[in-house]
Amino acid sequence: MIRAYKFLMRPTVGQRVALGEMLRDHCSMYNGALQERRDAYRHGSKKGVKYGQQSAQLKDIRAFDPERQGRWSFSSQQATLRRLDKAFTAFFRRIKAGDTPGYPRFRGVNWFDTVDFPKDGDGCRWDSTPHDPVPRVRFQGVGHVKVNQHRRVIGKVKTVSVKREGGRWYVVLTAEQSAPEPLPATGCVVGIDLGIASFLTTSHGEHVANPHHGRKAAAKLEAAQQALARFPRVRRDKRTANHRRAVQKVADLHRKVRRQRLDHAHKTALDLVREHDFIAHEDLKIRNMVKAPAPKPDPETPGGFLPNGAAAKAGLNRSISDAGWGVFLAILTSKAESAGREVIAVDPRNTSRTRPECGHTAKENRPIQEKFHCVSCDHQAHADTVGAINVLRAGLVRRDANPA
Repeated sequence: MIRAYKFLMRPTVGQRVALGEMLRDHCSMYNGALQERRDAYRHGSKKGVKYGQQSAQLKDIRAFDPERQGRWSFSSQQATLRRLDKAFTAFFRRIKAGDTPGYPRFRGVNWFDTVDFPKDGDGCRWDSTPHDPVPRVRFQGVGHVKVNQHRRVIGKVKTVSVKREGGRWYVVLTAEQSAPEPLPATGCVVGIDLGIASFLTTSHGEHVANPHHGRKAAAKLEAAQQALARFPRVRRDKRTANHRRAVQKVADLHRKVRRQRLDHAHKTALDLVREHDFIAHEDLKIRNMVKAPAPKPDPETPGGFLPNGAAAKAGLNRSISDAGWGVFLAILTSKAESAGREVIAVDPRNTSRTRPECGHTAKENRPIQEKFHCVSCDHQAHADTVGAINVLRAGLVRRDANPA
């Protein structure tokens, strides 16, 4: 199995400058390759440019510009070209599927924050100074950079990436590991219902509180963003000291909320995996759930529109995003795989409108958000608990129908 590790780097002033130049030059290569593809398609022949053709030009590009493009790892530049090729592959796939295409865009230097090295030892080296008690990672053109390694890396390191987040630099590793020992069986199964009032509710009737990290930080973030908005939009190297501090404050607040959300997701998922052999959850299409409602034209007023509940939907969308369901489910699946547990996603339709015992399904069974009251058998319960029980039943049916 493949596991990722992310560590904070502590570069010197010179290394920080070199890392920034590396991102700048890879961004320039990405934009140049994108422009070449656009120009080739606009030509009368309508012939596209492929990754292989652009990769074959790297040798000449590096020889022509040794002070910039020639400084960096050849394989990392190939990875940047592959990144563009994947963007075009996804673009054509969306066209074929009838989705919104989203043509690949040019990247500004502030929006290009990652450089990938496909192989440890080719342009980079993890733990490059094993004789030194301080861990370091070496990058071609940058040198040996100190790393704050807070946990041991298990397995063989396969890929290395440099990532900039605000004013901080991180190294991201992927390591190939043997299958871990599964946790002892507990004999317990559980279904979970994700929500807004409670982060999740289990089929046992337990509620995990929603910490609302984004909502708690909203006032500070609003003030910081308003302070930042007072500065003119200029290039990064043209910003004043106060402007840079305002940018850093907004980035720090966002990072704090993100890390709080991740911490809560990890701890909640770990508790579920340790206590249950089987976990069922709703197969939520979160991207569709946070879409803005379509406008409603007013047939009596040309150019006018009727109320469509956009303001209320925007508040709900913020709450869904703040809960971080997608991140939590990804972490839950990963931890369950490592622990030898089974996780199954089920269709969420009518899970909180169906009475588990009598099977009666109706919209009227859920008169308010938290209350379930079956109009057929007069059963009353918490709506989220009923939903979790139905999710568990559906998950067990799927498991029994498709035994491993």
